[in-house]
Amino acid sequence: MSRSASPRAATSPTRPEDERLPLGATFGYGFQHVLTMYGGIIAPPLIVGGAAGLTSTEIGTLIAASLFMGGLATILQTVGIKFFGSQLPLVQGVSFAGVSTMVAIVGGGGGIPAVLGAVLVASAIGFLITPFFAQIIRFFPPVVTGVVITTIGLTLMPVAANWAMGGNAEAADYGSTGNIGLAFLTFAIVILLSKVGSGVVSRLSILIAIVAGTLIALAIGMADFSNVGEGPVFAFPTPFSFGAPTFEVAAIVSMLIVILVTLTETTADIIAVGEIVGTKVDRKRIANGLRADMASSVVSPVFGSFTQSAFAQNVGLVAITGVKSRFVVSAGGVILVVLGLLPVLGRVVAAVPTPVLGGAGVVLFGSVAASGIRTLAKVDYANSMNLVIVAASISFGMIPIAKPDFYDQFPTWFGTIFHSGISSAALMAILLNILFNHLKAGTPENPSVFVKGTASKAVDDEQLDDLADDGVLNRSTARRDETTSG
Repeated sequence: MSRSASPRAATSPTRPEDERLPLGATFGYGFQHVLTMYGGIIAPPLIVGGAAGLTSTEIGTLIAASLFMGGLATILQTVGIKFFGSQLPLVQGVSFAGVSTMVAIVGGGGGIPAVLGAVLVASAIGFLITPFFAQIIRFFPPVVTGVVITTIGLTLMPVAANWAMGGNAEAADYGSTGNIGLAFLTFAIVILLSKVGSGVVSRLSILIAIVAGTLIALAIGMADFSNVGEGPVFAFPTPFSFGAPTFEVAAIVSMLIVILVTLTETTADIIAVGEIVGTKVDRKRIANGLRADMASSVVSPVFGSFTQSAFAQNVGLVAITGVKSRFVVSAGGVILVVLGLLPVLGRVVAAVPTPVLGGAGVVLFGSVAASGIRTLAKVDYANSMNLVIVAASISFGMIPIAKPDFYDQFPTWFGTIFHSGISSAALMAILLNILFNHLKAGTPENPSVFVKGTASKAVDDEQLDDLADDGVLNRSTARRDETTSG
């Protein structure tokens, strides 16, 4: 979509986000928002449903519920009512932050009902603390949120690898060259489209690659859509279609950590989109946005969906297109609701060959990790213990990924919490941040030995010019580097 919507047809708003575009342009830009976040919103139900051993029809129901609730949450966030909604162009959907935690809960034997119960209770607690969240957000600086987001991406890589191998370890073709070859082909399409495509094509590269990979799989007999017709084409999400939620303390504690991270991410997204739009964002507006987040997350389990949060990639889309109207995003929410009322679309997605999802997942999940690394790049590592926080927390989060049976001898409640890499990393990062950055007593003024040896050693352009000129590094240049690196 271009920026060429007729400004004459738009109203003159008192706030940039209140601009109203013509109906066609509104839904056109809204559809672009849906396409941008579609791959992200369907991935969590695919992952969690697969881990729970659901059928393709049941996974289709999960996907439809996620689209439906994402649409309602988006409308609430953008249109807003008293005390609920930031009234900013923010697209809502199932948060990636809780995926590995939900998989751990499923793996603990609780199944989907335990996941839904944990989401419901943790979100209700999150809703109650939103008025006070501004007081505790200082415990979630970039050194903590960066660790958490990076760990989310890294903990999802085994999922992508399993999908690339075929998804079913019991199948005869699991790990075959055909499956992995199809995954690599999908991966290559993503990379190619990102390189040579237009701006719009590049942003939709994952979605287009999934479609292309599926068509290729269909042509060579590696896709089966025979079950797509089983079930209704149109249906309203049924409350508690997976049974009544069950409530396990350990699962709720794990999910509460996710909720705190989600609140932090949404706060950052509200502030970021406010800056992009050029509008005032105060504490009241942030609180209204967080309440919309948590209220949507409380209702989500009723219809078979999970935690709702703002999608950062759509914040980027607002910056790229320059379309600041919140009503454009509201239109995207309406489109999501309609898609959620068509469970047949969920079954189509569930029938996409898992190797295709694996190839796309490598990039999708890797981009989550890269986003976390970008956040960690904002952290000040000089004369602080922040590097130790990052090193210890990420390592702690990787333990259950590298050795899934590490906590098998521990009590069940402990395993449920720490089998999730995200919970492990988040807890360690929060505690170490408090220990080193808030409890100053005993913390050395000088950097630790770990930090001292990590100063940047990049070769700069001036040094490269010296070497290219006569093959000898200029002494003054080398001396300057020695001085700056300590």
